[in-house]
Amino acid sequence: MSSPPPRVRGCTDHAPRAGAVHDLSAFPPARPGRTSGTAPADEAHHVVRENRRVTTAHDTRHFASDNYAGAHPEIIDAIAAANVGHAPAYGDDPHTAGLQDVVRAHFGEAATAYPVFNGTGANVVALQAMLPRWGAVVCSASAHVNTDENGAPERVGGLKLLTVPTPDGRLTPELVARQAHGFGDVHRAQPGVVSLTQSTELGTVYRPEEVRALADQAHALGMRVHVDGARLANAAARLGLPLRAFTTDCGVDVVSLGGTKNGLLFGEAVVVLDPAAVDGVGYLRKSGMQLASKMRFVSAQLVALYEGDLWLRSATHANAMADRLRAGIDALGVLDVTLPTEANAVFVRLPADVAAALRRRWRFYDWDPSDGTVRLMCAFDTQPQDVDDLLAALRDALSGRPDA
Repeated sequence: MSSPPPRVRGCTDHAPRAGAVHDLSAFPPARPGRTSGTAPADEAHHVVRENRRVTTAHDTRHFASDNYAGAHPEIIDAIAAANVGHAPAYGDDPHTAGLQDVVRAHFGEAATAYPVFNGTGANVVALQAMLPRWGAVVCSASAHVNTDENGAPERVGGLKLLTVPTPDGRLTPELVARQAHGFGDVHRAQPGVVSLTQSTELGTVYRPEEVRALADQAHALGMRVHVDGARLANAAARLGLPLRAFTTDCGVDVVSLGGTKNGLLFGEAVVVLDPAAVDGVGYLRKSGMQLASKMRFVSAQLVALYEGDLWLRSATHANAMADRLRAGIDALGVLDVTLPTEANAVFVRLPADVAAALRRRWRFYDWDPSDGTVRLMCAFDTQPQDVDDLLAALRDALSGRPDA
């Protein structure tokens, strides 16, 4: 069965979500006592029962996005454990209180977490809180806030994005300087925040010294620094560093802390590292429709992810699967990998017929349709066999070409 048309960068994929059932027996290991299984292949279709419930057993793990993956079993356990009796609403519950201790352990004693529903919401709330109504954000042209949030920072947040093109998704002080000017000019939106994505939309990672250079420049100009950390865990896993080593310790002011791409059912958090960098986060979260009434179920997931090592286990595994995929593609010797593989994504140019052959089984995103670049993304539940199967199919598709 062929897949629907591919997702083009910056557009929303409305295809049915994959990953309802996972084989987690190999990587990453669950805590003792956890068991898991795989759905039989003949159940890999929708079954509508008499009560109208739809169950889906998916035997294919795709390479489109880490958002395709389901929730990690330890996260589901945490939600179930939180689902006992009544608890105060809107964040006055013990799970949200416990989350504050968790984020302080990672980011320092001044850190405060504001759980939200999703990454776009985290970014919008954070940037609104960091800027006046006339403020602007300097970011890379490929940043998620610019390409994949349907203009929400500008439409909803009422702020201006000042973008600069980057070769690999990473800002530098020289690139920021192209937009960080015009201070005091009433005719120009005032640059007030530099926003980095870590890891970037192009799968690259900022080193601590790179973050420090950007923060020093921003602070010298009276600006603040925001990090979109939807994949912050993947960056930490690659760098082999604690989270604060390339955020708090490098002068970052606010982090949008990711969860969904690393095994949560839903949920992220605005983590304020410097209280002086924001104003009215709580009010903006409410007016921005990101305040969960039953917040314990968001906070319980974030606690389960970050209290122990689940965040690191899962991100390390996703990165390792991307490394395995990259090594296999390199071994073929005939394809161009267009960017460094530093997190959990591989960017490679595929001939159109080869991409079409792979799409008979897997979903993945076109990144640059003009030259055939696609993004292959690994997740916390991607298995070595998944990667090897994709590589085998890629090898077969290439061998069947006239110029092989």
